Amino acid sequence: MFKTNLFALLSLLLASIGSANGQTEYTSQTDIAYYSPAQIQDEYQNSQCKLDLYYPTNSKNFKTVVWFHSGGLRGGYKAIPDELKQQGIAVVAVGYRLHPKVQNPTYIEDAAAATAWVFNNIEKFAGLTKQIYLAGHSAGGYLTSMLGLDKTWLAKHKIDANQLAGLFAFSGHAVTHFTVREEQGIADTQLVVDEYAPLFHVRKDAPPLWLVTGDRELEMLGRYEENALLWRIMQVVGHTQTKIFELDGFHHGNMVHPAYSIMLEHLKR
Repeated sequence: MFKTNLFALLSLLLASIGSANGQTEYTSQTDIAYYSPAQIQDEYQNSQCKLDLYYPTNSKNFKTVVWFHSGGLRGGYKAIPDELKQQGIAVVAVGYRLHPKVQNPTYIEDAAAATAWVFNNIEKFAGLTKQIYLAGHSAGGYLTSMLGLDKTWLAKHKIDANQLAGLFAFSGHAVTHFTVREEQGIADTQLVVDEYAPLFHVRKDAPPLWLVTGDRELEMLGRYEENALLWRIMQVVGHTQTKIFELDGFHHGNMVHPAYSIMLEHLKR
């Protein structure tokens, strides 16, 4: 008990010093379960479905980025990107269940449940519910687009996807994800646009959407081209707030670093 109280006192002291110096101070909370105990069905869900929260402690009404990691829906782990730290925003890194232990649509369901947790809790940390953004790289970009364009996933949590302030999809699939196709016995070179494709859910009233890919000659399996098609069809249906960026000279793995800068520039506007 003494150690806990001493740590809390030290944290408050450091925060007050930072506030007095006009500096924004940050803290983190890790491994927060976003499903209730009654919703946990097995140990894998219990261990995997957690999030980390990084947020300012001496400022209010900040924006929050919900970050979904890459890994093809079959690998990767939650982590707060270093590039998003100390930027005046909160960042939520989401862990979600992965193939082959689960199959579609569990990945999307987990992403929606984590996003719902943020909507239901970020005000407790002084953040704004009307300033919640989704973002992710590769598989995370796919989850970002699916949640933002297909309103059914967040609606299950009584949240309108149009409450999202914006979507930042970095090199995400616009067609049905290759892991989802594999689960159906479809080759990764056979493109599919079904209900699990962001392209299937284009709509005029969606939140602002930023699509960022690497160089079309260096990216994965036509990733730039499918994102360009999503951008074009969003224009056709009248969604004027879809932007697309192709990062010349960057491949799928390293495009995320300049993509962070694009996102932060828009968040600061």
